[in-house]
Amino acid sequence: VQLVESGGGLVQAGGSLRLSCAASGRIFSITTMGWYRQAPGRQRELVATITSDGSTNYGASVKGRFTISRVYAENTLYLQMNSLKPEDTALYYCNAIVKPNVEGYLEVWGQGTLVTVSS
Repeated sequence: VQLVESGGGLVQAGGSLRLSCAASGRIFSITTMGWYRQAPGRQRELVATITSDGSTNYGASVKGRFTISRVYAENTLYLQMNSLKPEDTALYYCNAIVKPNVEGYLEVWGQGTLVTVSS
């Protein structure tokens, strides 16, 4: 199972970006998907998650500015980021809890996509 992120880049403060994550491989189902980020010298932190029934959870620093969404039939995940701030600069990782078959779960991480917000 692989997760491939895209959509990162350089944007000015106040701007917007949309990240995408595509899951591929042996997938029976996916439960929770989410975005995490890691800035230089800091620990990886939660950005947002979305469950199989559509329940969402956001980190306090992005609530009201970022929106997570998911296309279940295509195993894709999105993150719409608005009102970006320099402190949003980080490597953004896609995460998924995958059932590759009827039994068992697998946690998968993408390679990350870099978001840089200039002031």
